[in-house]
Amino acid sequence: MTKQYIESEFSKALANFQKMQSDPALAAQIEAAVSLCVDALRKGRKIMFAGNGGSAADAQHWAGELVSRFYYDRPGLPGIALTTDTSILTAIGNDYGYDYVFARQVEALAQDGDVLVAISTSGRSKNILSALDACEKKGVKVIGFTGGQGGEMAHRCEICFRVPSDETPRIQEGHEFIGHLLCALIESAMFPR
Repeated sequence: MTKQYIESEFSKALANFQKMQSDPALAAQIEAAVSLCVDALRKGRKIMFAGNGGSAADAQHWAGELVSRFYYDRPGLPGIALTTDTSILTAIGNDYGYDYVFARQVEALAQDGDVLVAISTSGRSKNILSALDACEKKGVKVIGFTGGQGGEMAHRCEICFRVPSDETPRIQEGHEFIGHLLCALIESAMFPR
């Protein structure tokens, strides 16, 4: 039983990656997202990240890859995970409600020309959608990561990566892969070896 489950999960993951690989638009989307981020960074702007649960872990992971390093040593890049400051998160949650934990931070920290990487497997997370509202007001560009059809986020982002699955683990695996590609390509564009 366990072996069958493992084999089934491998098969599903591989099938999902094959769908992603055969999507003719994905490479162009990745290139566009890298260009958006590199343009912001070259203008002295920053990249912010937000998500819930496993997507919060991705937000922290990718911000860490930019600030520290990915493939090689180079100067740090300004990446901020809006998921990490418990005092800010609990203050906003208590004073305004959980739907505003990211929007309020965008209001406080963002500048025109910054980029928000917004991660929601469903594309319907209320606190992410509220953050998109704040981004529109502040002139912040949005790169979305969703699954399936993209939910409400699909048409509210400059670029929206929609992993072709309705299963949360498959969506998150796709997000992680694309996120790593972005980090690697941003690093090499900003600091070519």
